[in-house]
Amino acid sequence: MSVSRGVTVRVPAKVNVRLAVGGARPDGYHDLANVFLAVGLYDEVTVAEAAAPAVTCEGPGADQVPLDRTNLAVRAAELLAARHGITPNVHLHIRKDIPVAGGMAGGSADGAGALLACDALWGCGSSREELLSLCAELGSDVPFSLVGGAALGTGRGELLTPLEVGGAFHWVFAMADGGLSTPAVYAEFDRLNRGTEVPPPAAPPALLEALRTGDTAGLADALGNDLQPAALSLRPSLAATLAAGTEAGALAGLVSGSGPTTAFLVKDAEAAESVAAALRASGTCREARPALAPAPGATVVAGG
Repeated sequence: MSVSRGVTVRVPAKVNVRLAVGGARPDGYHDLANVFLAVGLYDEVTVAEAAAPAVTCEGPGADQVPLDRTNLAVRAAELLAARHGITPNVHLHIRKDIPVAGGMAGGSADGAGALLACDALWGCGSSREELLSLCAELGSDVPFSLVGGAALGTGRGELLTPLEVGGAFHWVFAMADGGLSTPAVYAEFDRLNRGTEVPPPAAPPALLEALRTGDTAGLADALGNDLQPAALSLRPSLAATLAAGTEAGALAGLVSGSGPTTAFLVKDAEAAESVAAALRASGTCREARPALAPAPGATVVAGG
């Protein structure tokens, strides 16, 4: 099945430079103060008209990507089609480069990419606000995948306030073997905090100022992830990866989102290459890749 005459959207991964998590709400979600930063690792989603709905996937971890209605890209196409009275007869092809189940919002990226691509293919002309509303229906991280850059996500992460970024930040991402279930990590967070008073989540002013001014050292000092203890509890081997990255010269390291990808902030491009090489040689991760942030959100790169 050809997708050469379709619409292709490129969409970035994300790192949570500060993920503050509140206690469990009655609906099972957690209130968050989630400082998102889009990074230059990308998936591409191509959509083309087809006789019947279909989804295919290629790239690292493609065998772990569901090819049914649980895939957020499929759900995005169905949601937009239902909104406009369209039959969603499209072939969705996902080219993966964002780690699968790695805490970098790869599935959310694919949902945002499919939404934008289908909107262009079908000529829906949806406003940004309409697309963001649909993104929020799909999942907490999907709106940020659409907008990119940097933003503070509140509520369950879907309510976005854009943040100013005053420079480029160099990162290295260490990919672990296998994934971690986000619901399982949140459940472990609840278990670890049972019987304690979990404070309301908030983004540290020092971190927001470091982003605004492009202060790499200041950002390194302010990084944090309230889910990291839960991720380390479920995957203790991540501690060795964090140690290897910081010993190799990273300014700071943390688990990205719910993990198991670990993220290391470094001072420049040369340091990024050095830390990535050291992580690969350490035997504590499957792969290590440099990336620059911030990155643009979902963007049509072909067709449309």
